[in-house]
Amino acid sequence: MSRKYVFNRTGGPDVLELVDVDVPQPATGEVRIRVKAIGLNRAEIMYRTGAYVIEPTYPAQLGYEAAGIVDAVGAGVSHLAPGDTVSVIPGFAFTDYGMYGELVNAPARVVVKHPDAIGFEQAAASWMMFVTAYGALIEYGSLAAGDTVLVRAASSSVGLAAIQIANMVGARPIAITRGTSKRDALLEAGASAVICTEEQDIVAEVARLTDGKGAKIAFDPAGGAEASKLIRSLHQDGIFFQYGALEHGDIPVPVMDLLGKHLTIRGYELFEITTDDEKLERAKEFVTAGLASGKLSAKIDRVFEFTEMAAAHAHLESNTQVGKVVVRV
Repeated sequence: MSRKYVFNRTGGPDVLELVDVDVPQPATGEVRIRVKAIGLNRAEIMYRTGAYVIEPTYPAQLGYEAAGIVDAVGAGVSHLAPGDTVSVIPGFAFTDYGMYGELVNAPARVVVKHPDAIGFEQAAASWMMFVTAYGALIEYGSLAAGDTVLVRAASSSVGLAAIQIANMVGARPIAITRGTSKRDALLEAGASAVICTEEQDIVAEVARLTDGKGAKIAFDPAGGAEASKLIRSLHQDGIFFQYGALEHGDIPVPVMDLLGKHLTIRGYELFEITTDDEKLERAKEFVTAGLASGKLSAKIDRVFEFTEMAAAHAHLESNTQVGKVVVRV
């Protein structure tokens, strides 16, 4: 028997239940992992509260990211073996797999050996954030040395990942945040500059910081009215990536900027990368190289114990963290 978190109704962190389950032998194309650490993500909060893109099927499982040791492999799996230390990249639906357990099965195509230099907690914190940022900035945005990228909600795990990836390729990340409380932490994390929207005008500050040129990419998980300012701050042929919906209102698009600068405005999600084998392999190579070199390193805000999952969810919902929330198993 193994323990696993499920929920049988939507609601607050208290709906999470730790139950005993039998974990079967991995099926064809699967691996079974003895979990050592779990990385928490905003999507899991949304799923638990009934605000995600899919409806829960009860008892509902959840969890996109984990790191641990391969316990068994199913038929057709040749790149992994029992004893390998691995991480799980989000590339499946909660209705099929969930990583909130002591022993879990996962599809082998999204399980990757992690570099020896990083531990389980770092590994569990890395893949959602770095692959999400990689897909927009590198795979689709072709961010390169000398380019400027605007990173909104920059203190989130994906925001911090975008800052690191920009620095890794020699680009310039400008962090966008609300107040001044996180300014020093963002500068320490590698932002070349920080714009605090409660006190500064985004358009004017981006113009000042780029000598009037503007940014190549805006990377935004929030949307809403403020997003139009990021769009206005792009230069010719700039790209605006919307990768979340923290604000549910529509984005007012400045049409003259759209037309005059030939801008691209697109929705983007991680699964564009993780459900495409060729793109996933490129992401694995990029992130693995970054982790191995130390140029990419997940910032962990706080580590909770496995029995403290509800408290870990509450902490993530507080929006006070800078970096990733991890649960140790």
